[in-house]
Amino acid sequence: MNIAEPIVLSAEEQATITRWAHGRSFPVRLVQRAQIIEMAANGIFSHNIARQVGISRSTVQLWRERFLALRLAGLEKDAPRPGRVPRISQQKISAVVNATLHTKPLNATHWSTRSMATAQNLSEATIRRIWKQHNIKPHLVRTFKLSRDKRFLEKLTDVVGLYLNPPDKSLVLCVDEKSQIQALDRTQPGLPLKKGRCGTMTHDYKRNGTTTLFAALSMLDGKVIGDCMPRHRHQEFIRFLKKIDAETPPHLALHLVVDNYGAHKHPRVISWLRRHSRFNLHFIPTSSSWLNMIERWFREITDKRIRRGTFRSVPELIAAINEYLNNHNQNPKVFVWT
Repeated sequence: MNIAEPIVLSAEEQATITRWAHGRSFPVRLVQRAQIIEMAANGIFSHNIARQVGISRSTVQLWRERFLALRLAGLEKDAPRPGRVPRISQQKISAVVNATLHTKPLNATHWSTRSMATAQNLSEATIRRIWKQHNIKPHLVRTFKLSRDKRFLEKLTDVVGLYLNPPDKSLVLCVDEKSQIQALDRTQPGLPLKKGRCGTMTHDYKRNGTTTLFAALSMLDGKVIGDCMPRHRHQEFIRFLKKIDAETPPHLALHLVVDNYGAHKHPRVISWLRRHSRFNLHFIPTSSSWLNMIERWFREITDKRIRRGTFRSVPELIAAINEYLNNHNQNPKVFVWT
């Protein structure tokens, strides 16, 4: 007869085993394992324990050995299991990943789950799972543009320096024009928003003219000086500079962050700037509109007021823009360069 190794409990282990074996708030499997160890510690043979608990003798022996090896920790958690054998080999998964990254289908610009499933003789769900595991998204593409400006670093340092450490007794303004803002009217009235249904508008529209918004964002307090003009030339830019001159404290130097649009470098503009010495223009690098913080504000007015708006005329569009400007300047928020 095989005699199982005796189990001797310490006082702390005895208290824990008793609490588990007779507790009502513990998982059933933990209660059963504690009962096995409690009876084994009292000298009861494994086949008698199996009969009382209602399990097989081999299961009793298994938990006796687990307790002797790991003590209390061996009862709380199951031993790790190998799991089922993967149906798809690692070689096949690598083939799917490599095909997604380095090849294209004959009749498309990128793979879809269905086309890749057909090519690899797998299910669509399997392809989707593999792409998710490897964070592959062939349906997405992001645009980019690298600046080729030879003075990129110099201009970048200059502009960011204005944001982070502006000169004393000066005001930093981010200036740009949002050109060709269209006064679009829908061809039919849309349905309003209601429970269970989003608002609607027709996909086609009627063009009622355009306007150009000249704007200057103050990096000090977030207020915006704005004006709508019919055209986008150096004449209008000089008019806007005069508006900035009139609406800012005259004792402050003005540092304007602008892009490389031709109107900003026109000889007449340069001549006007010479006569108004408190104006200083700082040009961002080419193809680097992200450096001009006014672009961030343009996105705000586009998303919140223009894109989904309906305008029957240009004056109506201008009125909406001016209303947004006034509301913004009543409670402005500073854009912080990070």
